[in-house]
Amino acid sequence: MARFDTQIIHAGEPHPRIAGAVVTPIFQSSTFEHSGDTGYHDVRYIRLNNTPNHVALHAKLAAIEGGEDALVTASGMAAISTAILALAKTGDHLLVQSNLYGGTHSFVTQDLAALGITHDFIDADRPETWEALIRPNTRLIYVEAATNPLLQVGDHVAVAKLARARGLVSMIDNTFASPVLFRPLEHGFDLSLHSATKYLNGHTDIVAGAVIGSRALIAKVKHKLDHFGGALDPHACFLLMRGMKTLSLRVLRQSENALALARFLESHAAVSRVAYPGLESHPAHVRARSLFTGGFGGMFSFELRGGVDAAVRFISTARIPVSAPSLGGVETLMTRPVTTSHAGLSPSERAAAGISDALIRVSVGIEDVRDLIEDFAQALA
Repeated sequence: MARFDTQIIHAGEPHPRIAGAVVTPIFQSSTFEHSGDTGYHDVRYIRLNNTPNHVALHAKLAAIEGGEDALVTASGMAAISTAILALAKTGDHLLVQSNLYGGTHSFVTQDLAALGITHDFIDADRPETWEALIRPNTRLIYVEAATNPLLQVGDHVAVAKLARARGLVSMIDNTFASPVLFRPLEHGFDLSLHSATKYLNGHTDIVAGAVIGSRALIAKVKHKLDHFGGALDPHACFLLMRGMKTLSLRVLRQSENALALARFLESHAAVSRVAYPGLESHPAHVRARSLFTGGFGGMFSFELRGGVDAAVRFISTARIPVSAPSLGGVETLMTRPVTTSHAGLSPSERAAAGISDALIRVSVGIEDVRDLIEDFAQALA
């Protein structure tokens, strides 16, 4: 089997090449000639996520994460919501990591609750407390590889072990780590999910999601997605396929830059705390070092001693980073989660999660890190 950096270039590409094209063309056709399809979910149609662009992309995603199959969706939240609803129904119960991306948190606490699907939040650092929360109707356990925005890294080995022992489906949002640094299926997880908008694509020009896992589980998710209609357009498939080919180069550079910038901030008198698993001061540094390979990712968050006013001034004074939501692109972005990713949480929910109004989240790009450090230094001054 080819190694990761070879697979990400060549896996899924059609052979023989279509009309000799080195790059898979865009099949911008909603409908395809009938070819003996055996059932509704096999009919060739954009909404059913099975155009030649989808097929190639699914094969590439499955190869790089070591899954049997994969599925792309119209967004990261489409991947998360569809995967959960494909595996949980009214009356079921879930175990969910307590510190999550705001959209996922709202989906679990509001939308799933309205459908009669209950949950308990778990402390991902304390596996000894999880067993007591399992009920006869518990169906799955859901965590994030590194949480948004505080970069907590839970005991993922224990999550997968518990799921196997108790017959639960283990699901992990691997967006922040990406398959370059962490491949959850190799650690026993059943499903790995991504907001492919972020690192997988890496160029801040599409919105997409992905689910990778066993053929049986992906089939269940696909059938649900076929009905929900959250398909990814073939042109977006083409852009995602293109973006993924530089994934290793980008993520490794972003990880190097993030570590250098986080170390600079940690040593600065104006900074009160930095959350980055690559720092020795991070509570889960040793665990992250054992799980992740090649680096600790391009995301970190920090707070200034001056509070909210200082955070607002810093963001407006920095010249290189763009003040914007989202993450994972080649350019450095920064935002206050209270105004973007976690704006949907109540003040009490954010406080319980440790997300202050002054917290700044940074998605480090591939710029020259010396320029980034100089820019952060002038903004702090």
